[in-house]
Amino acid sequence: MDRYDRLILEALQQDGRISNKQLAAEVHLSESACLRRVRALEETGMIERYVAMVSQKRAGLPGDVLVHIGLHREEQSELAAFEEAVRNIPEVMECYLMTGEFDYLLRVVVADMADFERIHKEELTRLPGVARVNSSVAIRKVLKRTALPLR
Repeated sequence: MDRYDRLILEALQQDGRISNKQLAAEVHLSESACLRRVRALEETGMIERYVAMVSQKRAGLPGDVLVHIGLHREEQSELAAFEEAVRNIPEVMECYLMTGEFDYLLRVVVADMADFERIHKEELTRLPGVARVNSSVAIRKVLKRTALPLR
């Protein structure tokens, strides 16, 4: 990845709908060279996809809850069963396998605390292998970045 690829990626991270003409002008390349580079970035998987950033608040899901999950056992089959099941909970926006005291960290979006109580009772505690659930409610979002720092 060279300087032009980084410039293209930085511009696309800010506006995924920018036209190739505008993008080429912004990164100082011809339109054909710019388009070739964008297609190469897509084909290599550097650009995974293009998405719309939907307002969490306007979508009626203003709350974030960070949930630590501890499993009974850390056997591969139990991890796989948990991961397959957690993918089916639409409110779980992110899930990370962790080191430390808990096995997983989830970011769950909720409408309100009653909504989280429902998700906790009907979904999270019923996931395969769950031994412990520890939740922290975010008071407010201080920082949310969507653009990766490219070097």
